[in-house]
Amino acid sequence: MTEEKAPLIDYAPLFAANVQAGCSLIEAAVLVAEAYLDGKPRKQGKYKITRKARDIAFWSSGFLSTLPAEAWDREPLVLALAGYMGQEPVSNPDLLEQIARIAPESVRRAIRYSGLVLQQHSPRRTEIDHLTEVAPEEFGEFVRFLEFFDMAYRQRLDYVEKFKQPLSGLTPLELLVYASLYAFEYLVPRDYLSAGPAADPDSETHFVWKAINDLLIWKLGSADDSAFRLTERDIGSSLAVHLSPFLFPSPDVPKPREDLYDAFKQLLAAQIELNSFISRSADAFSYDDGISFVLKGDRLDIVEHDPKARTAWERNGEKLTRLHYYWLYRATDAFIASGMGTAVIGSPENHEANQFVYIKSIAAQLQLTEVYGLNESLLAESGLRVDLFQALLSLNLMTAFFNKDYILPYMKYLGEMGNWRMALGRLAFGGLLQTENRFPITWSDRAAKIARITGWTVNKDFPHGSAKAAEAILDFWTSDWAALSARIRKGERGLNPDLFERPMLKMGRYLFQLPWVVAMQNNASVTINNLRRIGGRRAEARDETRRIEERLAKCFEQRDFRVRLNYHPKRTEDDNPGEVDIICARDGQVLVLEIKSTFLRLSHKDAWLHGVTTLRKAGLQLYRKVQAVKNALNTNNDLAVSLGIEPGEPPSIILGWIVDTSIEHDHQRFNGFLKVSLQEVLIALRDDRHLWSDPGGLRDRTWMETGFDDEELLEKFPTLYPDEFSMSRFIEVVEREAVWDESAQSN
Repeated sequence: MTEEKAPLIDYAPLFAANVQAGCSLIEAAVLVAEAYLDGKPRKQGKYKITRKARDIAFWSSGFLSTLPAEAWDREPLVLALAGYMGQEPVSNPDLLEQIARIAPESVRRAIRYSGLVLQQHSPRRTEIDHLTEVAPEEFGEFVRFLEFFDMAYRQRLDYVEKFKQPLSGLTPLELLVYASLYAFEYLVPRDYLSAGPAADPDSETHFVWKAINDLLIWKLGSADDSAFRLTERDIGSSLAVHLSPFLFPSPDVPKPREDLYDAFKQLLAAQIELNSFISRSADAFSYDDGISFVLKGDRLDIVEHDPKARTAWERNGEKLTRLHYYWLYRATDAFIASGMGTAVIGSPENHEANQFVYIKSIAAQLQLTEVYGLNESLLAESGLRVDLFQALLSLNLMTAFFNKDYILPYMKYLGEMGNWRMALGRLAFGGLLQTENRFPITWSDRAAKIARITGWTVNKDFPHGSAKAAEAILDFWTSDWAALSARIRKGERGLNPDLFERPMLKMGRYLFQLPWVVAMQNNASVTINNLRRIGGRRAEARDETRRIEERLAKCFEQRDFRVRLNYHPKRTEDDNPGEVDIICARDGQVLVLEIKSTFLRLSHKDAWLHGVTTLRKAGLQLYRKVQAVKNALNTNNDLAVSLGIEPGEPPSIILGWIVDTSIEHDHQRFNGFLKVSLQEVLIALRDDRHLWSDPGGLRDRTWMETGFDDEELLEKFPTLYPDEFSMSRFIEVVEREAVWDESAQSN
């Protein structure tokens, strides 16, 4: 059925039904807005309802004009209004003017949340500009903000486009070459010599990687298919012009293309400035309620209203660092318990480094299995099954290899010679003498790469390694640039892998790697986002979510909780609560858990969107499920008995928590329910928070000098449950964030 013939929908009957059921006008409107935000109705009969049809139906609803100002202060209606700003099919300027008169702050918030600040050509801009006539005191300065952002944004876009021109003739491979030269000139020395963060936040490595990634996406979108059908001759020709002259200058070869390298640096600086403007200014304006902007002359200044909200992001970063060490110490225990602690891994001179690689791989495996629900193996996109530990071990071995054979020698030569090009040339020339590739970008054909890493797959079943396993590992870490380019050129929607998420770059039959990326990346984060962000729609993702619930349930059972998993309350005429992920009971108290499995977010915008979509919806779902569990415990003796509750004696407490694999919005409440990270819940159950405090000196490089499990050290980090474990104390530990409380560790 065409969109024109799609069935019409109407939100008015739902609003009327809510009022008839006893809701106030405001509550009735909020419930309709929630349905609209959740994409309901999804179908009418056998036909799907499009978003366009829902937009038209909702914003044509007559009841909206009857709502008082207080209704538009409610979050669901503000978010719905943000949706109006972000869509194009329907226009209702009269309604917008009415809302602007009675609830101007809600309209300003909706405009901010819509991201319209970077979409100045939207048809909604005309309506917003008109608000300066309707309510000049409320919208005059605000619209000037939008105009200021528009001018600044277009200026930065123009700079990026200007500096793209000299590089428009480069192939993706050639752009990678200049990115690699830049990395060895600036990023590698700073990261390996600096003891602290970059003085300029915009020059931090991850920020520069993001800009380089954006430029590569641009190049992939403009390259034709021939750029990816590379032969050895094609690679040699490109490197002879764009790389070799920088490393091996000679009167007998062409001069280095300083013009192109300078152009690349200018373009990268322009892209960094554009990204900085978007993330630190435009996104802050749009999604940070803890600040406001004031116009002072020709610039905008930020005024901070809520310092706690602004520091939450930095605190999340510190939590991730602590969790990194927590899993390393867990892995060390597992490594020693396995008997590997006394075994020599690899050659004697590489034994200690190999030990640490092995421990890092165990750490990632533990985190991926306990937090993200992975099994011992998983399917790559190619259809080959990959052993999870071998995939992790292979990437960590690559990181160790590039550090040992590329980065450390380069830094040694740089210290001796004081010239980055000479140091890089010496590294590359030394590789040529040994018939090894030590260029700042490496490549090999797929068959050779499989043969090279087959030795990393040695186990008791394959004492000489498995080529099939090596092939599966390569596929798991590979980004096919020809396919990605075709998708970008066609304008197909989809998430693009970042450089560090799939570090094998496939062009034709060749696989390229960037030593400066693989040596410095966080491989645990790489794996999580490879699977949960890029691979979130994999066939196995649903099974992984189910295993998250099952494994968390077992952790509760180990603390003598009675657990009911995936309980389905009875549907009623008014509601279908859906599946309750986990119900835990102990000491006459009940916890109802809503589990969410997502990925690591790298921007404030993504974190904000997670809060107003997934977590907002989880709060609504959890309310219905908690009510359904309360009712079921009063009427369903089987449920009560399975939870160890005496039928007819209701529990003293029934709480609901949103338990999420991500840490964004931790300890905020959604629809009244606490949101907490799954890792925090695990640590609280295991009572081993001392591990995140780096007791063995991993972080300060005093690894295992004193041992991290001696009695004196453990006394410094007392148990969270001095009076024995109980449900009440467990709830207190989680709700008061005692897992992260450093002051409590010496009490």
